[in-house]
Amino acid sequence: MTDLPGGWTLWNDEPEGRRILAYRPDVFNESSFPAACMPTIFVWNGSRAKRPGATQIRTDTWHAVLYMEPEIEVHVEAFDSREAAVAGATDIARRFADGDIDYRSAYQIPREEYFDKLDELTGREP
Repeated sequence: MTDLPGGWTLWNDEPEGRRILAYRPDVFNESSFPAACMPTIFVWNGSRAKRPGATQIRTDTWHAVLYMEPEIEVHVEAFDSREAAVAGATDIARRFADGDIDYRSAYQIPREEYFDKLDELTGREP
């Protein structure tokens, strides 16, 4: 397994299946910020169609998707294999931790307190 960048934790890793990385679960734990706001990266080969049950349909394409919240996708990449998707997810995590991913533009209604905390954690300039 590739070393994860600071702040990222391996949350779930199914052999030959889904992998989930979580960012700073110590911060996104309901007492500071809602757990639903914890940035996560999902790796899986489920369909990305927007209909009920579609994600249960397996495809040949693997995806690494950075979510800021359950419905807020910030970054999506596609890969030909799980191994490549796992490496891609680690790269996405590294870019996020380095402050190189713009999460603010994914929101229609700004959440300034949340953004300020993420900026502080990642060292990103707003």
